[in-house]
Amino acid sequence: MKFSFPFLKCFSSSSATLEGSQIPYGGQISQHFTVYSYNELKAATHGFRASNKIGEGGFGSVYKGKLQDGIFVAVKVLSVELESMRGEREFVSEIAALSDIKHENLVNLRGCCVDGAKRLLVYDYMENNSLSQTFLGGEQNRSKFTWTLRKEISIGIAKGLSYLHEEVSPHVVHRDIKASNILLDEDFTPKIADFGLARLFSENTSHISTRVAGTLGYLSPEYAVSGHLTRKSDVYSFGVVLLEIASGSPVVAFDITRGEHFLVNKAWEMYNSDQLLELVDPVLDREISSDEAVRFLKVGLLCVQENASLRPKMSMVIKMLSSNGATIVDEMKITQPGIVADLMDVKIGRKHSSQSFFSKASTSMSPGSPFQTGRRK
Repeated sequence: MKFSFPFLKCFSSSSATLEGSQIPYGGQISQHFTVYSYNELKAATHGFRASNKIGEGGFGSVYKGKLQDGIFVAVKVLSVELESMRGEREFVSEIAALSDIKHENLVNLRGCCVDGAKRLLVYDYMENNSLSQTFLGGEQNRSKFTWTLRKEISIGIAKGLSYLHEEVSPHVVHRDIKASNILLDEDFTPKIADFGLARLFSENTSHISTRVAGTLGYLSPEYAVSGHLTRKSDVYSFGVVLLEIASGSPVVAFDITRGEHFLVNKAWEMYNSDQLLELVDPVLDREISSDEAVRFLKVGLLCVQENASLRPKMSMVIKMLSSNGATIVDEMKITQPGIVADLMDVKIGRKHSSQSFFSKASTSMSPGSPFQTGRRK
């Protein structure tokens, strides 16, 4: 099969900058978007050497590279399946979502390369890897994240999603918000990453029907059942991440007495028994404001309510997480959360979908992130 991308040319020996070029879905390529040659990226990563590999996701591997100007980058090499076009779709989705938007809490897509059947994406390199890799795990990892830092990370993620949902046009729904898709720069500023599953929403679109994709544990129930994707699907996933950050607990855990159980259900049970404070990460015992920590957990529960219409918009979430948000949260009723616990509950499309579109959250790191470098211990 021949690959045709008239909006991108990447066959020269040096990089070039495209200005005003058309991209799919009616977008434009930013003047800061660079098209790299394959040889340039091969040299930057030392021939995509195994020692330079920093992650592997569902659509390809990621390598640390150093460009000729000395800048470190992360190079994602996508695996394109000729029959299904998987990899190609994700490549286009990333460019469509990120080529012309900039925000402090979104990963910066520097450019791309198209060379024959090869598809490569180039991002800023994130020194502290992903939230999943750096934060989740044993007490030693989590103890490095003070409550102040956790607050800043939570609010930063919320700001990035609010920007995507409410400020850019067309709006962007990420579709796979999870801890392993939140990257951290050298200052631990959170950056939402991996837009390979993202979808663009025009101004008057309430939902789109699409094959269900995402990660169990983070997947909103109404989307899983109906295939109708909305911005509230991302809000649900954010709520799960917020519960993770405040509790230090995995999305899915297993013990002898309860078997496999989900963090969302655990938080709901503790909320109903007025024991939500006990869910707060114990490594924070000496430094947190109890009221503030419980408020963050309540916001997480508001975001994962089964009735999607009751979930707050991300701009409201930012207000609730701010120092003046206590009054807002106290006035809101928290209703029962929804959860997808089994792939059998998920709507599977006839043509393209299969269980391979999913990664299952567990006590080890989900394999979906393209930037992860290892597993939790």
